[in-house]
Amino acid sequence: MLIRLAQPDELPYVQQIEKASGEPFRDVGMSDIADSAPMPLEDLAGHDVWLAIGAEGVPVAFIAVGDVDGATHVHQVSVHPSHARQGIGAALIEHVTRPGRAVTLTTFRDVPWNQPYYERLGFQVVTEVSPGLAEIVRRETSAGLDPARRVVMVLLPAQV
Repeated sequence: MLIRLAQPDELPYVQQIEKASGEPFRDVGMSDIADSAPMPLEDLAGHDVWLAIGAEGVPVAFIAVGDVDGATHVHQVSVHPSHARQGIGAALIEHVTRPGRAVTLTTFRDVPWNQPYYERLGFQVVTEVSPGLAEIVRRETSAGLDPARRVVMVLLPAQV
């Protein structure tokens, strides 16, 4: 699987992947997540977006990352359902992981392919959050995400 930086003209593919990867949330009673709009193009353009390119030569997954308080923060990682459960998400996370640098993310506590998945990859729940992570949680809450269902996680540099 080829992983490379997205080009600006490929960002609409990223939105399509994000939209498709939201569909399984219907199966766990979270239709509002499945129905939510993908990350706007201008937001995507403000992050480093890496694509996983499938055998057909088209993007099948992506990870959007940025710097938050000295850590690599995963703003979004999505795998098209047609390519799920093949280790692509883990490969994308590994690709953006740098020695000596933590990786952070926010996710749902009670969705099997969220907190439990990231725990299997070595992430741990964080209870004390940095100012930048606190701001991300505030933005998620103001966008309608229930903070009781969300969790902040970190992959510590020693585990990288």
